[in-house]
Amino acid sequence: MNYQWYPGHMTKAMRMMQENIKLIDLLIELVDARIPRAGRNPDIDRLGQNKARLILLNKCDLADPVENDRWLEYYGTQGIQAVLIDSRKGTGLKEIRNAVMAACEKKIERDRKRGIINRPVRAMVAGIPNVGKSTFINAYAKKACTKTGNKPGVTKGKQWIRLDKSLELLDTPGVLWPKFEDELTGLHLAMIGAINDEILQAEELACKVILLMREEYPGRLQERYKIDEKGDPAEVLAEIALKRGCLRKGGEADSDKAAGLLLDEFRGGVLGRVTIEKIGTVCDDSADE
Repeated sequence: MNYQWYPGHMTKAMRMMQENIKLIDLLIELVDARIPRAGRNPDIDRLGQNKARLILLNKCDLADPVENDRWLEYYGTQGIQAVLIDSRKGTGLKEIRNAVMAACEKKIERDRKRGIINRPVRAMVAGIPNVGKSTFINAYAKKACTKTGNKPGVTKGKQWIRLDKSLELLDTPGVLWPKFEDELTGLHLAMIGAINDEILQAEELACKVILLMREEYPGRLQERYKIDEKGDPAEVLAEIALKRGCLRKGGEADSDKAAGLLLDEFRGGVLGRVTIEKIGTVCDDSADE
C-alpha cells in the first residue's frame, strides 16, 4: 500500500513556518503518544534545531502507560523537555508552564541580563495532521481560539494566540513530509489517522492492525469481538464483520465496513491503550535523537 500523502497546502504551510521561525523563542511539537517516532516530522525537527524545544506527547490516554513513561525517560536522556498530555481531558496541562520556563531558561536569563523583564515567550505549536494541536491550544487557553476537527487538515493558516503576559502561541497547520523514510513510518501514521483515509485501502490497513494487536496485545480482539483472533487477518476481519452485522445483501460479510469499524475503535481507544511504537523496537535508548 502507498501511504504517501502530501497535498499542496502542506508545502505552503511549511514555507510559512520557515518564515516565522525567526519570530519565536520555543518550538512546541505535539506528537501522538502512540507513535513517538513516526509522529515526528523530520522537517519540523530540522526547522527547530536552533530553538528551545518542548515535546508534548498528546493522546497519552490512548497509549500504553508503561511505554509513555519509557518515552518520557528517553527524551530526558536526550536533553529534551517532554510532557504527557491529553488535550481533551486536560491531563498534564498544568505541567506545561513549568516545562516552557525550563525549556526557555537560557532565553529568560539573557533577557534578564539585558534588562528585559516579563517579555512573553513566543512559541510555535507544530506537528503532523490530526495530532490535536488546535484542541490543545483551546484547552490550554480555556477558550475556543481555533477550529478543531477529527480529520487531518482542519487548520489552514497561522494563528497567534496570546494566553497571558508570559506566553504567546502560534498555531500552524499539520504537516507531513514529502517522502517517508520507510513504509513502516507511513503505516504507523495511517493507523492513527494522520493520513487521509480516502487514499488508503481500509481492509488492508485493518489487517495490519489485526496483526499488530495479535502480536503486541493478544486477546483484546477476541475479547472485544467474541471471535477467534488467530488465522489469516482477512478471515479474522470477515469474522468481525459477521459478528458486528457488517453485511452485504445476501448476508455476506462486508469486510470494508468492518474495516472502518475496527479502525475507528482502534483509534478511539475502544480496544484498550495501545502504543504502536515501543521504544526498544524503534529506537536505541543510547542513540541520539
